[in-house]
Amino acid sequence: MSNGCPTVLTRLSLNQETIRQWSLPELVDGCARAGVRGVGLWRAPVQHYGVAAAARLVRDAGLSVTSLCRGGFFTAADPADRAAALDDNRAAIDEAAVLGTDTLVLVSGGLPTGSRDLRGARERIADALGVLGPYAAERGVRLAIEPLHPMYAADRCVVSTLAQALDLAERFPAEQVGVVVDTYHLWWDDTIGAQIARAGGAAQGPERGAGSRIAAFQLADWITPLPEGVLLGRGQLGDGAVDLRWFRERVDATGYRGPVEVEIFNPALWARDGAEVLAEVVDRFTAHVG
Repeated sequence: MSNGCPTVLTRLSLNQETIRQWSLPELVDGCARAGVRGVGLWRAPVQHYGVAAAARLVRDAGLSVTSLCRGGFFTAADPADRAAALDDNRAAIDEAAVLGTDTLVLVSGGLPTGSRDLRGARERIADALGVLGPYAAERGVRLAIEPLHPMYAADRCVVSTLAQALDLAERFPAEQVGVVVDTYHLWWDDTIGAQIARAGGAAQGPERGAGSRIAAFQLADWITPLPEGVLLGRGQLGDGAVDLRWFRERVDATGYRGPVEVEIFNPALWARDGAEVLAEVVDRFTAHVG
């Protein structure tokens, strides 16, 4: 595709955290005015607004919810804590179904306090997926394992690479468990091209193929020095080290034709006018992704 191809731009979705300063109604109105047809939502602001009310708001504006974040945190050693996590994830699945999105993003959880057992933590993730996968599929929702940068492994997510995410996902039917390809977390991995192809599986047709594990594709750039640490240091598209178009081309080559969601956590963007930030996202998406 050529730069700025309209068929790519129509897939642009704005994650709610990119313009955190906007309320949910402001987000929906701003995206509708800008011609952005998809939004990725987060549970806390949606719960505050009301899940059913949020679903109506987005639907009435002619937009779609491309993902809900987040479920997960499955790695606790205490059985009571693991049971509570399963209950919370069932609630998240129900919320995703009400919102009309087929993707619940999972941040799987870090090491329990005092533990160094990465393998054991990942097995507890698999145990949770086995319980929750059928529940999600019955409601038209797919669990999407998001591998996070290795700097998060101790406290937030023991799944650090797309290969590790796929090793977990492939234990379950593709309609139950998929993966998230997020450029911010994965750009550094020299096996990422092969792993994206692996994630694509037997994808065919205009939408995600039955064999595809790619449930979501998210964009942010990696800038140095990290302005607010690794959590809040995501860069605006085109400001950093990531070859965003290369990622888009690799993901598209699998047959994926779903949303391309811009998710940037950056206080400098949150301090600016939201409409200005959104216009910049659209321009940068066209220049560096399309």
